[in-house]
Amino acid sequence: MTLSEFIVTIMIAALVGIVGEALARRHAPMGCLGATILGFIAIALVNNVLKLHILGEPSIDGVPLITSIIAAAILAAIWSAFAYRRVYAYSSRRYRRTRSWW
Repeated sequence: MTLSEFIVTIMIAALVGIVGEALARRHAPMGCLGATILGFIAIALVNNVLKLHILGEPSIDGVPLITSIIAAAILAAIWSAFAYRRVYAYSSRRYRRTRSWW
C-alpha cells in the first residue's frame, strides 16, 4: 500500500465513519477521529476479514462503500451500547445541588 492509497483510505474511512454514526444515531468517542477509526475498522472488517461485497455497489480504490457504511453503523451501535454507558455512567449519577429562591 502506497502513501497515496493510505491517504485515500483514511479519507474514505472518515466519510464511512461519519455516515455510519449518522445512520446508527450513536457517536464514537473522540469526535471525528473516533469516527475515522470506526470507519477504518469497518473497512478492514469488510475487505479483509469478512470479504463481503454487494454486486454492483460503488467502490473507490477497492473499498466498497455501501457494505463499509453498514458495517460502520453496526460498529457504532455496538460501541455505544456496551462501552459508552460504562464510561459516562458516573457523570449522570452526580448529585447536583440546586438553589431555591422561593
